[in-house]
Amino acid sequence: MEQVTELSYALDTFYFLVCGALVMWMAAGFTMLEAGLVRAKNTAEILTKNVGLYAIACIMYMLVGYNLMYPGEPILDGFLGQFSVLGRGDNATAEVLASGGETYYSGLSDFFFQVVFVATAMSIVSGAVAERMKLWSFFSFAVVLTGFIYPMQGYWKWGGGFLDAMGFSDFAGSGVVHMCGAAAALAGVLVLGARKGKYGKDGSVKAIPGCNLPLATLGMLILWMGWFGFNGGSELKLSNVEEANAVALVFVNTNMAAAGGLVAALLLARAWFGKADLTMALNGALAGLVAITAEPLTPSPMAATLIGIVGGLLVVPAIVFMDRTFKIDDPVGAISVHGVVGIWGLLAVPLTNTEATFGAQIAGIATIFGWVFFTSLIVWLGIKALMGVRVSEEEEYEGVDLGECGLEAYPEFAKTGD
Repeated sequence: MEQVTELSYALDTFYFLVCGALVMWMAAGFTMLEAGLVRAKNTAEILTKNVGLYAIACIMYMLVGYNLMYPGEPILDGFLGQFSVLGRGDNATAEVLASGGETYYSGLSDFFFQVVFVATAMSIVSGAVAERMKLWSFFSFAVVLTGFIYPMQGYWKWGGGFLDAMGFSDFAGSGVVHMCGAAAALAGVLVLGARKGKYGKDGSVKAIPGCNLPLATLGMLILWMGWFGFNGGSELKLSNVEEANAVALVFVNTNMAAAGGLVAALLLARAWFGKADLTMALNGALAGLVAITAEPLTPSPMAATLIGIVGGLLVVPAIVFMDRTFKIDDPVGAISVHGVVGIWGLLAVPLTNTEATFGAQIAGIATIFGWVFFTSLIVWLGIKALMGVRVSEEEEYEGVDLGECGLEAYPEFAKTGD
């Protein structure tokens, strides 16, 4: 029996680490997607933001975030976690009880899996504020979001806080990760303003296409693959028949939701615009993935496909209305994909999970969005007052690559201006 327990421990720990590595690979997906959807003159800066935010997230989550989110002894039970450095808190190196209560996995594997999630939330912000934000203002916000804002609401659900106690259900993070990132991004965009020339005084909207759609497509496919670790790893355990079957179902449902979202968005774009819009197809796949993340275990594959289809049908009008009606300039559609569809994913949970309730889901949505949006707004305004958030008009015209990084991603081909 002891040998079986040790084998289960090793298997679950290894599986956790592999899934964490898959989620870390999503950082490459976000980087490529965003680099493809911005203009050539802003590519090096968006690359710098993405690699920088990942490193910042890792350090801040080690210093503050992990024990704040998963406290051994909360400061205020249900509401406020523990302020201590990884290695000093109770959860740093301890064995952690896996789902089912039968075996354990390494506490450090849990830290690794969780730290790549917080980096994902911050990556969502990067694309929404692209092409006009100061690099170091962005990094300053990343310190606060990954160290404090994200872990607080993460504790309320995944750390055993009050949202978890009231029955709020979010399997892998449609709300805790994706809506969180979208809320922070929305606050940043409102403080930052739109790109120059995006909206005319007569109310017209200028399309600003990205520079590299093959790269954006590669980024989406990397994210699709990484999502198997995102959702599959959130089962937390693999070492018996029941859990292995559950992980297989999560993988299949994740894949089917993405497929449903892509096809639905592509068909809607064809019917609405008269053309097969690749960028809408890319965001449709991501919308399907975000939608199923809240509950990938209880739906059947057909139900998961339908959940993804609704996500794909939602994201197209969401992107259009954000741009044309509300004049919210989001170059990659991140607020729509992760925010609007994240809300849909959370509301869809009770449709297949009989233990979830719409009341608890709505309370969780309001709590997470309210906390992240208003704290982020305060931080963005503070950064604006202290160091500014926007580059100069000249730097924006020439490209933030030169102004912020001193180099260009495509020096042989990039041209200044529009």
